[in-house]
Amino acid sequence: MAFLLELVPALLVGLGLARRWPHLSTRLAPLLVHWGVPFSVMGLLLRTGVDARFLDVLLITLVAVASTLLLVRGLPALRRRLPGPVEQWGAVVGNTAYFGIPAALALLPPEAVAYSVSYDLAATLFTWSLGPLLFTGQRAAPRALLLGLAGSPALRGVGAALLVQLTPWRETLAGALWWPARLVLLLSLLVVGMRMGGALGEPLPRRLWWPLGIKLLIFPAGMLLLTSLLALPALVRAALVLQAATPTAVSVLLLAEVRPLQAAVPEAGVGHADGEQAASLVLWSTLLGLATVPVWARLLMA
Repeated sequence: MAFLLELVPALLVGLGLARRWPHLSTRLAPLLVHWGVPFSVMGLLLRTGVDARFLDVLLITLVAVASTLLLVRGLPALRRRLPGPVEQWGAVVGNTAYFGIPAALALLPPEAVAYSVSYDLAATLFTWSLGPLLFTGQRAAPRALLLGLAGSPALRGVGAALLVQLTPWRETLAGALWWPARLVLLLSLLVVGMRMGGALGEPLPRRLWWPLGIKLLIFPAGMLLLTSLLALPALVRAALVLQAATPTAVSVLLLAEVRPLQAAVPEAGVGHADGEQAASLVLWSTLLGLATVPVWARLLMA
């Protein structure tokens, strides 16, 4: 696929940078979270616009992602196998922006792309609104949730996009911000490359079997069941299931990198261990996703 021409070089460059500056990822990740995410969300919204036709897709995505995350966090059997936020979020949140949408362009009819973008927007808002709060281990009390949402980098991007849409310069700014938004994605991949050095050459860790199985197989199967029960059109169903089948999102690694900086009670070594595990999960899910995502697309379009 064409997106591999950007994905693979970015990972390799990140790997090379890590050998020269081993701690660069821990400095770059917070900047991407606080400044890059709002830019990326704003650029995406301005580029695609807000269309009421896709509100159903946004709501379905939010329900699917949130309910699955509640299950993996709440069911004792799953929580034993997915004990930490890296495994829990890694089993649910997919790399829709950099893997899913290009995969939809390559594997589905062009009309499916708009639904894929809607899925990506909903998942991005959910991840960057609640992810920083839950990754730090804070209780999801109403006050904490409101404070987390108020400080969400994704919602800052939405607010900025809505303000820009009210101005006569919307089209100009949409074009100007698109490439900076893509640059954020490339920098995020560099962070993955910086962290994946320890995973290269190592066998697939047993602790990742469950999050990988849920992310690549069980979660998309659940989305297929949900969209079938809702009797959604075949094209919408295909777009949502394919996005649900995407590998673990780069955002999981970024959240793991900034976790020790935001945690109320920092733990020694937590940031490094979480970052390494998140990098392994992103790496292995991406490698396996190169095989599983086309299989899902073939099944959906059969």
